[in-house]
Amino acid sequence: MTETISLAAETPGPAQPSRRNESEAVFAALAAGAVGALYGFIIAMVVPVLTLAGENDSLGTWAAIAAGIVAAAASAVSYWRARSLPEQQWRRTLPSWTFSVNAVSVSVAHGALALVAVFALFRVLSLGFIGLPLSNFWAVVLSAVTIGLSAYLAYLSASQTTTQRMSSLMLSFIAIGTLTAMVTTPDPNWWTYHFSQLGTYDELSSWVFNGTLICAGLLVTTFAVYVARDLQVLAAQRGEENAPRVRIVPALFVVMGVMLACVGVFPVDVHLLLHNLSASGMALVFLVMLFGGHWLFRGLPRTYFVSAWVFAGAMVASVVLFAVGYFALTAFEIIVFALIFGWIAVFIRFLRVAAQLSASSPG
Repeated sequence: MTETISLAAETPGPAQPSRRNESEAVFAALAAGAVGALYGFIIAMVVPVLTLAGENDSLGTWAAIAAGIVAAAASAVSYWRARSLPEQQWRRTLPSWTFSVNAVSVSVAHGALALVAVFALFRVLSLGFIGLPLSNFWAVVLSAVTIGLSAYLAYLSASQTTTQRMSSLMLSFIAIGTLTAMVTTPDPNWWTYHFSQLGTYDELSSWVFNGTLICAGLLVTTFAVYVARDLQVLAAQRGEENAPRVRIVPALFVVMGVMLACVGVFPVDVHLLLHNLSASGMALVFLVMLFGGHWLFRGLPRTYFVSAWVFAGAMVASVVLFAVGYFALTAFEIIVFALIFGWIAVFIRFLRVAAQLSASSPG
């Protein structure tokens, strides 16, 4: 009874940075910046002619690797320490293995985002300063700033993890990872085959593509934990805490995450059957939640169901256009992928609104 009252009193909302979080993030940035300065100095001493970015050794490549490692470490520490915050103390009740999987997925996502962001930043700078050789001073400064800033942003982001922030992190990670695979693939005509063609080359682009799908699957399973919490809060506010859908919806998200990860584990050129079954299974789970929404998501605003039918209509239209040959397979796969994760973003916002409206209703 006490737990039910406690759940009903909580409303999912944006996590606010605390003084402790900000202080710890600054200290993490200062420590990472100092390490980055030493790191940049060592690189400048080892590499004879250091450039911003390029085919050979460049500061951009080395700084991106270090930023990814530092961001992953900072987010892992921050995610663990944030369990003591009032709005996240519920994570202490999670099984150890569940929390460990969540921490790993959050850490990997932040590390990968930092790596790609720093690499892209140096690429852009190199286009503005073509052929510029870096002195030891600028190698130290740029390395310290990028690595320190990566630690600061990752620490704050992980400490304020909510369902909405988790969905944003997941979408950003998938988009950036997929685009990186597209622009680094050795075959410029990959799109004439199918979307999964990106994962068939024995090159860095394939590792990026398949790794993105695997890590994104982990993120979806982590995302399911936060969805479960929000649904429990909403159900408690409505007096339906024992409703089966409170357990079914998170389980469906876990299945979707596992299927997404398996798409990356089994590339199309390695095991076609398992690859297709995984992709089809993810789409099937999406359709179940889309068309079963009136029972699964009871309590959400009416506008959500209108938007859900819009997503359903877009899915049906895409299937028809693909069937008549208007869409190529690659375009169809990208559209379906975008619809699935676009729906997730919309669903999360309405779930939060529903909890807030239920909490503010009389009685």
